[in-house]
Amino acid sequence: MVTILLLAAALAAYLFPQELLTLDSGPVTADVLVVLGGGMDERPERAAELFKQGAAPKILVSGTGDAEANAQYLARHGVPPTAITQEGESVSTLENAKFSVLLLRSMGVHRVILVTSWYHSRRALACFRHFAPEISFYSRPTYFGYHRRDWGYHDIGGSVRREYLKLAGYWIHYGIAPF
Repeated sequence: MVTILLLAAALAAYLFPQELLTLDSGPVTADVLVVLGGGMDERPERAAELFKQGAAPKILVSGTGDAEANAQYLARHGVPPTAITQEGESVSTLENAKFSVLLLRSMGVHRVILVTSWYHSRRALACFRHFAPEISFYSRPTYFGYHRRDWGYHDIGGSVRREYLKLAGYWIHYGIAPF
């Protein structure tokens, strides 16, 4: 029976990665957008789009190396530099959450929209909620490489497979449940 359940779970993961990994809160407003490092330009692009739509008046960019590059991208695409804060020390999703939460608390925010890739949105949201249950977190991911026909361009399939492993690892190692 356990073997059948594991096979069913593996088949579901293979057939429905978008439905299992993507968390999108839909239109929502917040105090700040948090752009996680990684990806290419799709994450700051999505954040600039949400900023211009009035989703939040401030943006926090997170990640070693990525924070500076994403801040520059945002500034080039119409986000005032005064609206951008950088957290440039984190090297993982866990650290993105830990280090960003410290800044978010110092900013006095209550509502936060996370901007990351669709396949990363479930784990990112779980991490931030784990470290700051008093803050309301929402997810507005990018949809770059969402369709399987586009997966070959940038190893999206590999990213999806690694994400399943990371979800399990974060749950087992850190106690961060992905649901």
